[in-house]
Amino acid sequence: MHNPPHPGEILKELYLIPLGLTVGTLALHLGVTRNTVSQLLNGHRGISPEMALRLAKLFDTTPEYWLNLNQKRELYEARQKINVDHIQPLSSGLSA
Repeated sequence: MHNPPHPGEILKELYLIPLGLTVGTLALHLGVTRNTVSQLLNGHRGISPEMALRLAKLFDTTPEYWLNLNQKRELYEARQKINVDHIQPLSSGLSA
C-alpha cells in the first residue's frame, strides 16, 4: 500500500488553490475557526464526520468521499506502527 495523502493536502491542492480560497474564507464558509482549517490543511487534524458533512455540502461531494480519504490515511499510518505478524487467525471451530 502506498502512502496516501492526508485529506488536508487533497483539500488544499484540489479545492483551495484552484478556487483561490484562503484559510479564513474557507473557515467562514464552513462555519469553523481558522485554526480548525489550518490544523486540517497542515495534517494535524483528520476529517471528523461533522467536517465531512460540511465539506461535502460546500464542495458538492459526499461525506463518504472525505471520510474515505481520512480512513485510508489512518489505516496506512496504523500499518506503519503496528506489527500483527504474531496474531494467528482463529479457525472456524474455535469459540471465544
